[in-house]
Amino acid sequence: MGTEPLGLIAGSGRFPFLVAEEAQRRGVPVVALGIPGVTDPGLEAVAGGLTWFKLGQIDAPIKAMKDAGVRRVVMAGKVQHVSLFGGVMPDWRAAKVLLSLKDKRTDTILKAVVDEFAKDGLEFVSSALYLEHLLAPVGPLTKRAFTVEERADAMIGWRAAKAVAGFDIGQTVVVQGAAIVAVEGMEGTDACVARAAALARTQGKEAALVVVKVAKPKQDFRFDLPVVGLDTLISFKAAGVKAIALEAGSTLIFDRDRFAINADAAGIAVAGFPPEGPIS
Repeated sequence: MGTEPLGLIAGSGRFPFLVAEEAQRRGVPVVALGIPGVTDPGLEAVAGGLTWFKLGQIDAPIKAMKDAGVRRVVMAGKVQHVSLFGGVMPDWRAAKVLLSLKDKRTDTILKAVVDEFAKDGLEFVSSALYLEHLLAPVGPLTKRAFTVEERADAMIGWRAAKAVAGFDIGQTVVVQGAAIVAVEGMEGTDACVARAAALARTQGKEAALVVVKVAKPKQDFRFDLPVVGLDTLISFKAAGVKAIALEAGSTLIFDRDRFAINADAAGIAVAGFPPEGPIS
């Protein structure tokens, strides 16, 4: 009897690649499903195959997983929430799910999808499966520590980020000079930080931003985990970010060792903090 395959619903970015690579390294076959225009086609070579489904389909992906002998499923990679407003044509099963929703928040939608898969014996497991070693630790990740001012900004941003995340609005807040400059919405982290930089520079001052990224107060590890990676650093450096505060144990840092090296090279301080944040 062979090893039971792992189902992988792949969004954008590096996340699904890392899950597939680590699963394969452990001898676990992967059954990967992708979304056109979202999933990188290069995943096919890493996962050993890739089946495409349109955003809004539920019934066909469930059948594909079951036919392949999948019982455990991981959701990895971003699918922008704003995609829901862009011509999605749900199948009959997805339409039924959408009509039953009390609201269209990210958690509400994903929880309903997870529950629908469960009806057919497909269990969603933690998105950090096999990637626990990439979770942010408590303490500094870079050689440069936070300045006193950056830490104070992080404390302000942490309280705001936790409140915003609790309403499932976003998980990132940007602070400068003890003022909250921007709060993440549907546009995503990079766009939020770019907006903060533009606002900070309206007074002719150079941006010196502190980015705070947290988990939701009752974070469901099966979906929507906060994530940063090498691409994050590129956009953050361009925006004038000077420090990044991450929630330890709940934020995935892709290519963690290289991330720390690149952050040091960019002059960006990075540190992980417990759920209560930088309280002192």
